Amino acid sequence: MSDSCVFCRIAAGTIPASIVAENDHALAFRDLHPQAPVHVLVIPRRHVASLAAADRPDELGALLALAAAVAKTAGLEESGYRVVTNIGEDGGQTVHHLHLHVLGGRPMAWPPG
Repeated sequence: MSDSCVFCRIAAGTIPASIVAENDHALAFRDLHPQAPVHVLVIPRRHVASLAAADRPDELGALLALAAAVAKTAGLEESGYRVVTNIGEDGGQTVHHLHLHVLGGRPMAWPPG
């Protein structure tokens, strides 16, 4: 855990979050600044800076499985949803802890950004 990483502190329970789901490797909680009616962040419990630094397939699978479970619980399976991660400065990453955004509840535009 990084003491300065806000997502590490959420995973450790030292910062409160609206947790919606979890598994052995990952935690899902509501985004504080939602960009869609459903906007949930899915993070690994251990610190991983970004997808570029991810090195454990089991952990990545757990992240995606939890993202799918969150979408199903939110009733987004039929209407659809988006799962996205930002990597690095040009990718728009502002918190340097791997996280997936699960977005849904409205039509998504393409291309994004």
